[in-house]
Amino acid sequence: MATQSLFEAVAQCLAVCEPSAKVRCTHDIAEQFRNGQLSLVGARPPAPDTPGRPGRPRLVPPRQLPKRGLKDAEGRAALVHAVAHIEFNAINLALDAVLRFPDMPPDFAADWLRVADEEAYHFRLMRERLGALGHDYGDFPAHDGLWQMARQTAADPLRRMALVPRVLEARGLDVTPGMIERLRAVGDDDTADRLAIILREEVGHVAIGSRWFRWLCAERGLAPRDTYLGLIREHFRGAVRCPLNLPDRRRAGFDQAELDGLMAMCSGRLEG
Repeated sequence: MATQSLFEAVAQCLAVCEPSAKVRCTHDIAEQFRNGQLSLVGARPPAPDTPGRPGRPRLVPPRQLPKRGLKDAEGRAALVHAVAHIEFNAINLALDAVLRFPDMPPDFAADWLRVADEEAYHFRLMRERLGALGHDYGDFPAHDGLWQMARQTAADPLRRMALVPRVLEARGLDVTPGMIERLRAVGDDDTADRLAIILREEVGHVAIGSRWFRWLCAERGLAPRDTYLGLIREHFRGAVRCPLNLPDRRRAGFDQAELDGLMAMCSGRLEG
């Protein structure tokens, strides 16, 4: 029988700073919720402005991150570190969605706990590979773009679903196949195989964002395509980085009208 509030448990996990401990508590919460040990009623602590995270890596503006090639181990380690940082932030983002929007239907919490669980696994995959390359999480600088967008969308689950999973995380669907190809070209099949696992599961994460974005649009009587493209214009000045991974975006819940609108933004033709 459930004895503790899910939201209380998520708040405690969000506050954890040490990466391995955050991974463990995320896996534990997901399992406990599946087993009916955590309740959707009870205490609802407020979501924090900043989640628990370690003192390293040093956070810098994206433009200050050095460009590195993949032909040497140091360059590959920097790439792996960048992905690990994204996955660590994704754990916090998924947990934050559960805690910040407690009035969403119960399936919303279940979906984002599943995402958090898988993001924790992805972080482990990348941190293990980073260790094999002679480094650890925190050894390279990183940026805070994902969490900055979390702050900008903190007041509205529709904006959160549109702009985090369906813009920032969907960008990973576009760039990861090329990363895998380049890594295989330099003989780093281990990293490439791990990224292939992440890519496959991230399609499902973006699809969850699509599901709840469309649910919220329907609840509010909004047209999904126009709402989505309008939010991109508002927050990103209509700038879309291309090419798009159309097959995976379709699997992740983008319809053709949305893809046509995004491709028009790629070419600078901002359609209404």
